[in-house]
Amino acid sequence: MTTAYDFSATDIDGQPKPLADYRGKALLIVNVASQCGFTPQYTGLEQLWRDYGPKGLVVLGFPCDQFGHQEPGDEAEIRNFCSLNYDVTFPLFSKIDVNGDAAHPLWKWLKDEKSGFLGIDAIKWNFSKFLIGRDGEVIKRYAPNEEPKAIARDIEKALA
Repeated sequence: MTTAYDFSATDIDGQPKPLADYRGKALLIVNVASQCGFTPQYTGLEQLWRDYGPKGLVVLGFPCDQFGHQEPGDEAEIRNFCSLNYDVTFPLFSKIDVNGDAAHPLWKWLKDEKSGFLGIDAIKWNFSKFLIGRDGEVIKRYAPNEEPKAIARDIEKALA
């Protein structure tokens, strides 16, 4: 049986990062962008990381430029933007595709595990979120407009 911990991705610094490193933790996996109307959600994501990280949550940000060309920068620009504008300290990864033939395998799996609104698999926009339990299974998928703080109760259940 496949879980989130079976995947690997390249971190924002270009290093391979097996998600198995997070085994036993709950994960909030998000496709992010620097020039999106939802970009201020970085503040809420960082707050979740700070509040629940010590209890076992890891927020993982995956920059994506598939929606309105809203993540045009390279990894260094993305890292600097997130750090300077939102004080992001949660793990960020290299830019990926979340839809189409070149979609990252993790994101193909996430979409297969939990379809979105009306059963549609495709990611609709930046800041789509997936909550993963400590067992590596997808618990829930959240729409881009779902504020991070609204997910707190589900995170608390996942960490219990």
